[in-house]
Amino acid sequence: MEDTTLYEAVLGLESPWQVIGVSLNAADETVEVSVSTTGRRQPCPVCGVSSPQYDTRTRRWRHLDTCQYQTILCAEVPRVKCLKHGVKQVQVPWADRNTKFTAMFESRVIRWLQEASISAVADLFALSWNAVDGIQKRAVLRGIKRRGLETGRTLPERMGIDETSFQKRHEYVTVVCDQDSGYVVRVADGRKAEAVEDYLKPFEESQRASVKTVAIDMWQGYITAIERWIPDAEEKICFDKVHMAQHLGNAVDKVRREEHRALKSEGITTLKGTRHTWLWNSTKLSNARLAELMVLAKVAIKTARAWAIKETGMDAWRYRSRHWARAALRKWYSWAIRSRLEPIKKVARMVKSHLKGILNAICEGITNARSEGINSRIQWIKYTARGFRNRERFRNAIYFHLGGLDMTPETLKPITFPHKLM
Repeated sequence: MEDTTLYEAVLGLESPWQVIGVSLNAADETVEVSVSTTGRRQPCPVCGVSSPQYDTRTRRWRHLDTCQYQTILCAEVPRVKCLKHGVKQVQVPWADRNTKFTAMFESRVIRWLQEASISAVADLFALSWNAVDGIQKRAVLRGIKRRGLETGRTLPERMGIDETSFQKRHEYVTVVCDQDSGYVVRVADGRKAEAVEDYLKPFEESQRASVKTVAIDMWQGYITAIERWIPDAEEKICFDKVHMAQHLGNAVDKVRREEHRALKSEGITTLKGTRHTWLWNSTKLSNARLAELMVLAKVAIKTARAWAIKETGMDAWRYRSRHWARAALRKWYSWAIRSRLEPIKKVARMVKSHLKGILNAICEGITNARSEGINSRIQWIKYTARGFRNRERFRNAIYFHLGGLDMTPETLKPITFPHKLM
């Protein structure tokens, strides 16, 4: 009797449900818990009206192990005949609909999935890969539904948009995150304007107007979508410092390679293997590295000039006044465009065409660091899973680990034990 009472407490069973028996099969290393219901009338699962029982169907659920034995919950689940909705199966209190696992078991699997891969969790619980993937998929669907209900489908005030690779051959997905919470709120296929537009379209104009800043890189598809769907977009778009530094760093490296080829034809190989040396930040150079750079600058004149232009351009991010930041960037542009270094001139023209967004980022102190951090974690998720073959599973994995979702099963109740069993 105590065994049945214990299981009733663990499962959170209340009248009319009760445990009627517990059997042990030592050969198969399983424990079977039999559950039944009393009474001939049950509430309709749709409208809640008490309805007569129509028939019963035997169903089985996997529950948490008992002393390392697999525990199977077996119940004769009644169907009721509602006058309004017809024959409907009663909802059991220990498991969600359309699942072969109890809510407590699914909750345990979800916690393990947050720490390990699907394959590892499948081995741990002696489940198939597809079964664990199904648990993860249902958890994500519950979480997304709850987030929509809790927030009333609102847009983040500070939004970050970035792309991340899905597979090789330039396969990407667009990731939208909330800069304040650091959670992913949208994962869309591709990195075209449609990826962002499809996210923004369902919202009303007043909701889109509530967005204060949008941190993005200088990708025209994202810019077009933001300008089309967010009011006063020019005042809200912020181009990240990291992307400007990346473009300038690539320009310096192109100049270095061109100069290296020219010097190599004269038998001078000083620039060989110095790619990362020219990417150093001047404010973080040790005396030894500064001396090394000065020696290289005497030989690589063009590369040294490109490096100096890069460092001067990044100095504009030290300002907080729009006036002084604009003046610094205009002065820098004048130098860069007259540098006779085509890679540098190309970046200078790009900065000029995106000047307003850069100034917004400087003055607001906005960066896309959250998005870049999320991107790194996504790459780690992809690595631990050894890649993904379809976008749906990739998208689910991102939401599962980075969505900040409440994925608790609907029917999960806190465990309370009878006083006599404690």
